[in-house]
Amino acid sequence: MDKHRITLYGIPNCDTVKKARAWLAAQGLEHQFFDFKKQGVPGQPLDAWISALGWEPLVNTRGTTWRQLDDATRAGVTDAASARALMLAQPSVIKRPVVDWADGGVSVGFDETAWRARVA
Repeated sequence: MDKHRITLYGIPNCDTVKKARAWLAAQGLEHQFFDFKKQGVPGQPLDAWISALGWEPLVNTRGTTWRQLDDATRAGVTDAASARALMLAQPSVIKRPVVDWADGGVSVGFDETAWRARVA
């Protein structure tokens, strides 16, 4: 596995992103970090994530950003197109981290057991 091709997307002050980045570093796995707050949400990778995972796992319906949306906005997220529009407009609603792995796979969230199996 080309350890230089791991890209981790998220927000630097997110606790889960911090944990994920520390875990990658502890494994000696270099990665690029893509900051949603500074760089926005990249449209092409977002489309690839939706294609690979579906839109539902990407929208963090338990997070503060989701809960702060008005009822009409939340009710309007019913398919990939509406979820994509929301994620582009409100990057903090994306469950973090999203990782583009060197093997071409993608994951969302941090699960140490799954990550360990992926890089073994």
